[in-house]
Amino acid sequence: MLPTRALFATAAAAATPAEAVLTVAGVCLAFGENHVLQDFSLTLNRGENVVVMGKSGAGKSVLIKCVIGLQRPDAGTITVLGQDLGALDHAGLDRLRTKLGFLFQSNALYDSMTVRENLLFPLRRQWLAHTPAQEAELVRQALTDVGLADTAALLPAALSGGMRKRIALARTLILRPDIILYDEPTTGLDPITAREIDHLIRAVQAKYNTSAVIISHDLACVRLTADRVALLAEGRCYAQGTYAEVSANADPKVHDFFI
Repeated sequence: MLPTRALFATAAAAATPAEAVLTVAGVCLAFGENHVLQDFSLTLNRGENVVVMGKSGAGKSVLIKCVIGLQRPDAGTITVLGQDLGALDHAGLDRLRTKLGFLFQSNALYDSMTVRENLLFPLRRQWLAHTPAQEAELVRQALTDVGLADTAALLPAALSGGMRKRIALARTLILRPDIILYDEPTTGLDPITAREIDHLIRAVQAKYNTSAVIISHDLACVRLTADRVALLAEGRCYAQGTYAEVSANADPKVHDFFI
């Protein structure tokens, strides 16, 4: 396993945002009388990390479900990599999802599979044809990217919480996604391991120019990973800007998050 500082030493600054890869425009969604999203709009640019903050139940998970097409909004449009989600059928959504990566809060590794088998699962699930040698190289590269090159034969039970988080990210990276969705990436980790994951998110962004939506309440994570912060409140993008800009906002709905 590479030392964390060595792994991240060559990570460059994030690419300058220029091209929108995700546009959420005027999205509304209600469940009965509960209006979760109300005219919510947000843009994610190529090479940019946007952290979405908000109270529990504010609609962050619903927003992510809308972005990957699991939930259809009542109004508004969502455009991902130039494609209008509302115009795609099931097959079209499946094709688009091959370009999206998801890091689950619980990691969602298969307990009965080795690390290698966990990483190969999405490749084979997407019917991507590779020779055994190509598969081995893809696994090696993905594990090297997260500093765990010597873990391929291990089961998840043999890994620490931080290692399982890294393996889950390696499984996402093996498909080379354009956009990665991180759901509370540091939840349940000790402060040192959490900061290593934060730096790993930045290192992945720098190496592959990935774009990311990160759901987080961890202020250190927000500060270290965000190019831009968006606060979801009252069903809309209530405030957004750099960490410094948003944390200095005097509005109580914003300021209270940074106390």
